[in-house]
Amino acid sequence: MSTLPQVLGLARTGGAPTARRSAAVALGLTSALVLAACGNPSDGGTTEVAASKGTNTKINISPDQNRITTDKVDSIAAEVPEAIRRRGTLETVGSSGSAAPLTFYATDDKTVIGVEPDIAHLVADVLGLEPRINTVSWENIFVGLDSGKYDVGFSNITDTEERKEKYDFASYREDNLGFEAKKGSGLKVTGPKDVAGRTVAVGSGTNQEKLLVEWSKEDVKAGLKPVSIKYYQNDSDTYLALQSGRIDLYLGPNPTAAYHAATTGRTEVVGTYSGAGATLQGLIAATTKKDNGLVKALADALDEIIHNGTYARVLERWGLSGEGVAKSEINPPGLPRTNK
Repeated sequence: MSTLPQVLGLARTGGAPTARRSAAVALGLTSALVLAACGNPSDGGTTEVAASKGTNTKINISPDQNRITTDKVDSIAAEVPEAIRRRGTLETVGSSGSAAPLTFYATDDKTVIGVEPDIAHLVADVLGLEPRINTVSWENIFVGLDSGKYDVGFSNITDTEERKEKYDFASYREDNLGFEAKKGSGLKVTGPKDVAGRTVAVGSGTNQEKLLVEWSKEDVKAGLKPVSIKYYQNDSDTYLALQSGRIDLYLGPNPTAAYHAATTGRTEVVGTYSGAGATLQGLIAATTKKDNGLVKALADALDEIIHNGTYARVLERWGLSGEGVAKSEINPPGLPRTNK
């Protein structure tokens, strides 16, 4: 996950991965969504995305969301730790900022909308809890989870082997990354050599950063120039740097890169990559403090919405059907410590 918000398994008892997960994942992944700037977000509260099958989906970006809901499942709700059940709320946390179509603000500039809040609401419905959506800076997501201030993060958080030391994961979306360049740049990223000597912006503390650092090391080992990695405080600074030529590329979640490129017409996605590297499909997961007793309830709630069809409706609503998973996995294999 980057500060630019942004978008299937192992058996929960530790069984073998499915065939889909065991297949190698190479560069050149098909984009999770093909976006078309067919509407003005400020005109009527909608914008339009075009799915890869050629059908258009009109996205509601007004504060009147009419969110998809589902019923409580008592047997799954009973798995929630008693302290949370007594409180009656599910304190969820996501990254603040503008990350359409993942997490961003509606046209009133205060209502938090996107695929991540919608999935958080569905999970809370199954658990019989009131969802409370909190937005903070990226690093404070983990500070809040560590302290117990928040129960779970729904914020395009990638399952990684390093993070598993402190957190439990229940997966719910594929994790694909996108290299975004100024429109007409002529750049194409198909591997580490294509970023050698380039200036690339990335979010600090993200799996994108980890991947980019590894690629830079690989370039140096091959006798090429290292990547010049840059960090910016917010999205507007990043895109200003991209337009002015101070950076060549921005590496972030592919859904947000594709959405931004389509709705502005000023940038383009010039390469995609799995968030877990070349040999593993990355996964986005609900993230909770390790061993706090909540992860099984989260995974079972996610499986419930996958099975009852509300999950698919939410993904379709945001133009992200291509990132769907067949089931939620607890702590599946994630981004390796050394990722190439």
